[in-house]
Amino acid sequence: MSAVFSNNLVVLALLTVCGMLGGEAAKRLHLPSVTGQLLAGIILGPSVLGLFGHAEAVALTPVVNFALGLIAMAVGSHLHIYRLENALRRLGWLVILEMVMLPLMVYGAVRFIGGGNWVFGLLLGTLAVSTAPATIVAIVKETRSRGVFVSTLMAAVALNNVACITLFEMAFTTVSVNTGEGGGIGSIFMAPLQQLVGALLVGGGVGLAMALLTRHVFHPDKLATVSLVALLVTVGLADAFQISELLACLFLGAALANLAPEKEEVGHRAFASFEPAILAIFFTLAGLEFDAVNLVTAEFLALVVILARAVGKVAAGWLAMKLAGAPANLRNNIGMALIPQAGVAVGLLLKVRESPLQDTVGEIFFTVGVATVALNEIVGPLTTRWALKRAGDLGKDRPRLIDFLHEPNIATEFRAADKQEAVAALVDLLVRSHRLTEVDRDALVEDIMRRERGMSTCVGRGLFLPAAEIEGVPQLVGVMAISSEGLRFETPDGLPVHCITLLVVPPEERQRHLEVLAALARSIGSDPDIQTQLYHAKSPAHVHEILHAEEFEDYNYFLEEESV
Repeated sequence: MSAVFSNNLVVLALLTVCGMLGGEAAKRLHLPSVTGQLLAGIILGPSVLGLFGHAEAVALTPVVNFALGLIAMAVGSHLHIYRLENALRRLGWLVILEMVMLPLMVYGAVRFIGGGNWVFGLLLGTLAVSTAPATIVAIVKETRSRGVFVSTLMAAVALNNVACITLFEMAFTTVSVNTGEGGGIGSIFMAPLQQLVGALLVGGGVGLAMALLTRHVFHPDKLATVSLVALLVTVGLADAFQISELLACLFLGAALANLAPEKEEVGHRAFASFEPAILAIFFTLAGLEFDAVNLVTAEFLALVVILARAVGKVAAGWLAMKLAGAPANLRNNIGMALIPQAGVAVGLLLKVRESPLQDTVGEIFFTVGVATVALNEIVGPLTTRWALKRAGDLGKDRPRLIDFLHEPNIATEFRAADKQEAVAALVDLLVRSHRLTEVDRDALVEDIMRRERGMSTCVGRGLFLPAAEIEGVPQLVGVMAISSEGLRFETPDGLPVHCITLLVVPPEERQRHLEVLAALARSIGSDPDIQTQLYHAKSPAHVHEILHAEEFEDYNYFLEEESV
């Protein structure tokens, strides 16, 4: 029997079952399934039953690397340059402030409260920047969350892990130089540069090759095979060249999102059917690495680091969103959503342990680091789920009536001298934001204006609802423009136009088109509160928040509930 349970495949099967059961038990207690999977691993590991431990985790390292690569690819897919155009300011401020505030706060706490030396403070401070991509992905999927908050969160996770690896490489090399274990001063900047360039070449190169190979491939089985090969090649090459596998897979996901955006079934989505099992294995294995002895040994210093990091995350998130003029739901919740910490942090801790620096920092450094990560992974899923709920994105990943309007499809501070100019500008936004490369832009503008000359769609109360019906689009698409000043078009009530929603539909979606027009006319046209909020929104993120707020739910309803 012992021979059976020492078999890696049997161990993998048992961990998968236990992880899935732990996740289901957690969900019944209204906790994130990630928490249950981690606890299942802790119970099976050395802290409680001692059935499995570090040896089993090491034996299953290829499985962990594959899972982490898949998760990183999923996170990287949210770095779509065009879709994030409106979010660049808030993401930029967030990454800059995290890179500055977190290392400083953790360094100060370690040195002056925890009694640690400068090496501990520097290394733990740079580690604090990272957020666990696996945890964030799992919770977002489990809670079916979607919205501006989620898109900002996912992009922030990708960027702060890039920042963490860069800063840690600089800190690691600085300590090595000062202790005589490394090269010269120049290596402080060369080491992170080599990681970034290497990961970009590996991940970006594989992504480019994959985009070219799948250009004329449409069969789901073949796309899944190509996706699997691409992920394995990326992880393998990164390991061979001693580059961060997570960073390389993150760049792979970003490359696919930007080079093959129309191939939604390529990349991490190809593994959607068994992704829950992969995540269960990953988090259960992570739980095996938790040892209560480590927590007792490093209790005080670990708690100091955890508290300093949490304060830094919340403060950096709030200040970044404030400087970027982001909505309150982002400002008040983004920091709490970034608390989970694993994956990157564990990998970097192991780098120190396996290097000559281990003799300098001692076993206590690894112990503090592991205890910090473990506690953040237990508490973090709860704070992330709480933040998603407070932000209003929880449970929103279901089809809704006005789902075609996302942040990239919305323009604010809109100006136009007349209807022709307004329609032309909105058609340009429509073609660009929905990537309608096959649509004849000039013909579409003329078709809309011909309809307007026949019957104006300026309906009064600040609304203008132009539309067209063409064969060149797969489904209903649209864009919205908000003018706080108001556009002086001819209207039935003589009031200026503040909101223009342009819709384009294929003939078979005519009914949905009429439903959308009716919903917009009823909600915006008859509700002064919504008018006040919408007509004075200062950014696309604010507009999206208003359209998906509770006050709008009677009009922007879930389509599955309508069918029921």
